[in-house]
Amino acid sequence: MSGPDSPVVEAEEKGNRAGDGGWELTSSSTELDYHDIPHLDEMRLCLGSECLSSGSPSPCSGGVSLLSLPWEMVTRIASHLPAQCIINVLPQVCPVLGGVGEDPLVWQQRAQRLVGGALFPAGPREQLDWAAACMEMEQLLALWGPLEQRGGEGGRDGPRAQPGERRQQEAQRGGERRGEGEERQGGEEERGEGRREEEVQRGAEECEESVPGLERFSLPLGHIADVHAVLLFGGQGALCATGSLDRSVNLWDLRGQEEGGGGARGRLLHRLGGASAHRGWVWCLAERGGRLASGAFDSTVRLWDLGAGGAPSAVITGRAPVICLSWQHHALIAGSHDRKISIYDPRAPEPLVKSLQLHSSVVLSLVANENYIISGSKDNTVALYDQRACKLLNKLTLGTFLLCMSLSGQEVWGGDNRGSVHSFSLQHGRLHTLHHLNVGHTHLLTGIHYSPGSLYTCSSDRTIKVHLPSAPPRTVCTLRNATPVNGLSVEAGVLAVASGNMAVEVWRPPQ
Repeated sequence: MSGPDSPVVEAEEKGNRAGDGGWELTSSSTELDYHDIPHLDEMRLCLGSECLSSGSPSPCSGGVSLLSLPWEMVTRIASHLPAQCIINVLPQVCPVLGGVGEDPLVWQQRAQRLVGGALFPAGPREQLDWAAACMEMEQLLALWGPLEQRGGEGGRDGPRAQPGERRQQEAQRGGERRGEGEERQGGEEERGEGRREEEVQRGAEECEESVPGLERFSLPLGHIADVHAVLLFGGQGALCATGSLDRSVNLWDLRGQEEGGGGARGRLLHRLGGASAHRGWVWCLAERGGRLASGAFDSTVRLWDLGAGGAPSAVITGRAPVICLSWQHHALIAGSHDRKISIYDPRAPEPLVKSLQLHSSVVLSLVANENYIISGSKDNTVALYDQRACKLLNKLTLGTFLLCMSLSGQEVWGGDNRGSVHSFSLQHGRLHTLHHLNVGHTHLLTGIHYSPGSLYTCSSDRTIKVHLPSAPPRTVCTLRNATPVNGLSVEAGVLAVASGNMAVEVWRPPQ
């Protein structure tokens, strides 16, 4: 598996073309004819001599030149084009029209229409890439939104329920679903282990919201206990790692086909370390530079060389169960049950670089970048640590504790033990509280992914929700599972969730 044809190596070579959960901004190097662009043709306006060569026919004869209109009217007309068209197509049609995409006000107005009356962004505005955020939100709506809101402008003018009504309806439906699920689960326990595969299939069928804009499939049964950790990587969500309470770590190729080619399903590449990668529950995963790290209740972090077919690379032994991981450059950061955060350098013979005690209880979640570590603990605090200055910068006290966190740019989003979402800003060496939001979950919020144009959440209340990241978030889609959802991972629009029935469900844009 380590040769040039290895699926792992191939995926890694294709990787890093888009950020975590982000959308790649692409443009064609070929010349485009504006007559082939239906949105522009529908305008029925002349582009004018500034954009058309003398030999190019005009889309109208004797009409008003588009470029003779006031700039406000031009930008208003352009607002009916998809963001991707404005970014990738207009600059090739005409340099003047390409200026529409360089106007920050155009993108700010578009973003506000997409989120309705909510606040966007929820955090700092200074470094936000407005164009990329708008394009990601429109693509999110096109894939996950109701049918009447797909395509065109992303359904920004389509009817939608008010946030309060939506939350009330979802909570009511969620309660009914939980009651039904508990009855079914009890019946399955009486029938024993013989019907596990049917349980997984039923869980797939009970996803109340159909999403025809996405391919959806379940990974074949690869674990014999609940899957607690899931991680997408390799570029475009090509590879998936899963960790389970059965102590195993599996590596999947999501581009694989099931036998007979009947449909899209993941293909199991490796069972890392055999039947049991660890001697305790596998609780967290991280990946960097072709190596995978798995943390478990056996107080170890194990490293796996993906380029060598998932061969064991190293074992780092700590003093307490490992709850959360983050891998940044050469620093592998682990939060553990003994209230400590450990910083390791996996390249060194003695990998432990520093041990921090920033909290008075178990460290449940953490995120990091090259400068900072942000950690959440069961002591209801969130701490910001400066890796360069080697000191605690500030600590925030909440009324709840964060079970999961996601960091992008200057914003940190987290989910707590009551099903709520918290957002923070990271500015000038300080962590500031922004919002405490109800997104409709009714129990533990077990997974969260944030990017400037998307927000994904999952919960032990058996739901997965897709939102626009405004304040409050605009919920685009709610998916319902037969069992509690333990975590999620998002890369390049691909969503994978780990659930309590040994299953991993995957949604991805059509290939």
